[in-house]
Amino acid sequence: MVKELRDTSGSGVMDAKRALEEANGDMAAAANILRERGLAAAAKRAERETGQGVVDTYIHAGGRIGSLVEVNCETDFVANTDEFRTLVHEIAMQVAAMNPSVVSAEDRGPELEGSDEEIVLMNQPWVKDSSKTILDLVQDSMAKTGENIRVRRFARFELGS
Repeated sequence: MVKELRDTSGSGVMDAKRALEEANGDMAAAANILRERGLAAAAKRAERETGQGVVDTYIHAGGRIGSLVEVNCETDFVANTDEFRTLVHEIAMQVAAMNPSVVSAEDRGPELEGSDEEIVLMNQPWVKDSSKTILDLVQDSMAKTGENIRVRRFARFELGS
């Protein structure tokens, strides 16, 4: 059970074992415990500098829509992992599909009309699973990698607009 929990959560052996003990062997509860602990640890890392990262693209609809995103992390080790690169690509896909205007609510100006779920990338429901937001995806990656991760900027291009 420890191995299975480690594989799904990306946590260490002892963390997985303690979470399973705390949850009395309930895998879902143990995964939730690990996620909460990871989010608490991520909050402590929020002020760390994110000087590394990846720029990725996504092209959709026969080349008519595309996006370019920059996502930063603390180390090049994490930036070169498959999980981090997958996160960045998912965010690029989100930008192409949902056309957000700003990264975070702090970036939103009074001239932008619409709800945060429409305008703000981090508040948008993920196109592959609407029960999660892009912020949830980033926080999950922060919990797994143990590093601060920040979506820095994006651009979306569409032919004829």
